[in-house]
Amino acid sequence: MTRIDWVVVIGIGIAGAATGCAGTAAQEHASSARSSHAQLSLAADERMVVVPAGHFVTGSTPEERAVAYDDYEATSGKDTARLEKWFDRESDRHGGELPAFRIDLMPVTQAQFAELVAAERVAPPSIDEAGAQAQGLGLDLSRVSRFAWKDGRPPSGREDHPVVLVSWDDAERYCAWRGGLRGEKRRLPTAAEFEKAARGADGLAYPWGNAFEPDKLNSAIGGPRDTTPVGSYAAGASTYGVLDMAGNVLQWTATPAGGDEMIVKGSAWDSVGGLGRGAAQDKRPRAARDVLVGFRCAADAPP
Repeated sequence: MTRIDWVVVIGIGIAGAATGCAGTAAQEHASSARSSHAQLSLAADERMVVVPAGHFVTGSTPEERAVAYDDYEATSGKDTARLEKWFDRESDRHGGELPAFRIDLMPVTQAQFAELVAAERVAPPSIDEAGAQAQGLGLDLSRVSRFAWKDGRPPSGREDHPVVLVSWDDAERYCAWRGGLRGEKRRLPTAAEFEKAARGADGLAYPWGNAFEPDKLNSAIGGPRDTTPVGSYAAGASTYGVLDMAGNVLQWTATPAGGDEMIVKGSAWDSVGGLGRGAAQDKRPRAARDVLVGFRCAADAPP
């Protein structure tokens, strides 16, 4: 190889190295820029709770269902749940095993979801009359207005409330996006994971114990009949320290309920006694957008 050839090779190598360094720097800058606009989401990610591997309890006994029916009637003034056998759909109480996993300390907030909306230019949470009718959920649009976003931003004063009016796909997209910021996978929790995080290894009826206590969750009994800032009911924490596993909003899970429906767990701000137990669950179509439904993220436990 001639000296001229060496000069060409060296020159190309230097140029390539410079380009590579510039490319790496640009990538790092882009990553940093993305992270700087997702501070709330990344902060929530740092607070994920590790639920250890091992035994958990799922389902309920006939006696537990009877108490739940009594609680529902006593707090609602109606016996609808018993007449329609809502809690009879729960599986019989039994044990199971789960590997360790992580779950968000609290539901995803309006402000956290807004970071996804801004970063990925996705449509903000919303629903119109046609969408409400298509869902067939009897959604009252008169109570949707206070949750409506304006100019791509959450309603003022509700930034730290749980995000609502999000479909299952919206929730999954947020979790995947947040995981991408960390270079790790984030997802919705399974119904079993949600139940273990709520009930603890001993299988408590509610996150805090076996009796319905209205001061420990945001429900229709003593609550504002509206969403509240996440984590407002610290006394209602589960044995693992996870908050808002009952009350405030129902939450999407990764578990199918059959057809196009997915299981939702927990209970909402308009719920009463008997609901919000770890064994209780409901279902929604994947495309459903409801002022009662939010979500939180989960992940496999670190190795």
